[in-house]
Amino acid sequence: MLEGGLVRFRLWAPKAHNVCLNLGSSSLPMVRSTDGWFELTREAPHGAHYHFKIAGSEVPDPASRYQPLGIHGPSEVIDPRAFEWKNGAWMGRPWEEAVLYELHVGTFSAEGTFAAAQRKLDYLAGLGITAIEIMPVSSFPGKRNWGYDGVLPYAPTACYGRPEDFKRFIDAAHSRELMVFLDVVYNHFGPEGNYLSLYCPQFFTECHKTPWGPAINFDGPGGRAVRDYFIHNALYWLEEYRLDGLRFDAVHAIYDESRPDLLTELAETARSSMGCRRLIHLVLENDHNAARYLRRSRDNHPVTYDGQWNDDIHHAAHVQLTGESDGYYADYSSNAIWHFGRCLAEGYSYQGEPSPFRGGEPRGEASSDLPPSCFVSFLQNHDQIGNRAFGERITSLAETRVLKAVLAALLLAPSPPLLFMGEEFAASTPFLFFCDFGADLAKKIREGRRAEFARFAQFSSPQAQSKIPDPTSEETFQRSKLDWVCCVEAAMHANWLSFYRDLLALRRKEIMPRIRDILPGKARFEVLAPKAVLVEWPLQNGGALTLVANFSGDGLQCEKPVPGSVLYATFEEQEALRQQATLPPFATAWFVKP
Repeated sequence: MLEGGLVRFRLWAPKAHNVCLNLGSSSLPMVRSTDGWFELTREAPHGAHYHFKIAGSEVPDPASRYQPLGIHGPSEVIDPRAFEWKNGAWMGRPWEEAVLYELHVGTFSAEGTFAAAQRKLDYLAGLGITAIEIMPVSSFPGKRNWGYDGVLPYAPTACYGRPEDFKRFIDAAHSRELMVFLDVVYNHFGPEGNYLSLYCPQFFTECHKTPWGPAINFDGPGGRAVRDYFIHNALYWLEEYRLDGLRFDAVHAIYDESRPDLLTELAETARSSMGCRRLIHLVLENDHNAARYLRRSRDNHPVTYDGQWNDDIHHAAHVQLTGESDGYYADYSSNAIWHFGRCLAEGYSYQGEPSPFRGGEPRGEASSDLPPSCFVSFLQNHDQIGNRAFGERITSLAETRVLKAVLAALLLAPSPPLLFMGEEFAASTPFLFFCDFGADLAKKIREGRRAEFARFAQFSSPQAQSKIPDPTSEETFQRSKLDWVCCVEAAMHANWLSFYRDLLALRRKEIMPRIRDILPGKARFEVLAPKAVLVEWPLQNGGALTLVANFSGDGLQCEKPVPGSVLYATFEEQEALRQQATLPPFATAWFVKP
């Protein structure tokens, strides 16, 4: 939007010969340049609706800021300067202070809106959360979706509210010293409502394939405009919405052989543009365990990305808790405690070793020299719950005593922890896979979901498969909404909530101040028994932070007492631990040596 009420409308449509702007009741021809861009500057008020018309078809603006009637409807003119921020002086928080809380706006509350989520901000601040991570909000097909089927990356879905509602949520979070992160998807578009191929087929390439079809063209002819589209999208969220960070979904499915690749160029651009103004944080999900994206400068600042979701530590912990060995859990089942300890001390468990699950292919890069702040740890997230057939949470799969011992290790470890909404009070509601597509596509989704689980023994029969919740059903979505009443009315849920609050308070007081003092590359781990581990993080002043954890039902006798004082233990009889180095069953203890 320009001064004087003027708006510049632009569309990259190299396949089109003519493009018209349908603005209100007017149809106005746009001017074509030699590089495939169409442009027109017209007077248009905030809130005006418009379409682009190409070869008789009306299409939304691929960079639309808002779609009030959904992805197939008109785009709306939004004045980015119209919103009045109350916390414009907010500078963010250091990454070492991150305690992340992942939530899905549509199921976080009964209303499923930004405004309803805003009413829970005081609760989250009181819990000990410092960063809220929002699952994707870009406009998607239908009225319910996880968000990973978005087709208009610049437009917050109208299901959750208007753009100013999202901005109001972020502004209110900042007033409580809460950071806000957004999950963005740059590896594919959803299967319904993506009009790009109609007028710019150069957006996609047949040279690479993804699980969702042809890959996005980041490195072929015309790739420059495509790269700019996504780089500007990242800047848009950071600048216009004043988000504190972005989490980039499944970047291992981004195919780009150019140099610098998209991830590097995007991060460097974001840091040069935003880094001098306030703190921003960039986080990856990357199955390749590519440590090169997490390198630090000499003064220990991220060169490109702050951290990565560490699937390795989740998988190792999950095997410890459940004994499951299907799928990717097979890579951890033979020695889960070793993998768990290595993750805490060195980041990745797979740092170039062959992965049996991947047919013996090497996976990962060396990460032991990186600080622990590079690796986001979690026991639950949307994938690890929602990709189970029945969306079960870990509290329904693991024994409480060992679960608390594992949580005491993860929530106090130097790596930033991530919680999934509701886990702090052991939510009994599932988080299921749900979507809302047209009839033909919905049928394929239902059949594909059941076929996906048919390879598991428990779902080998049609009768068993029929019990898998229908992802396209409204009921499946409603069942996934959090039940907040149980926190107040059920003692079990209240006790879990107190457990999390106490650990996060201790983390804030004792762990956070020591994280920057940890010497990168110096941590070590030692397997003490088949389900017991010791991890030590040396500090710059000569001290150390030490974890001793016993996840078995048998007591553990250490060879010698751990040096230092007990910072925290999951049990009361700590004298035996100090004098005789004896650890009870299902116990975790933390020590600090001055």
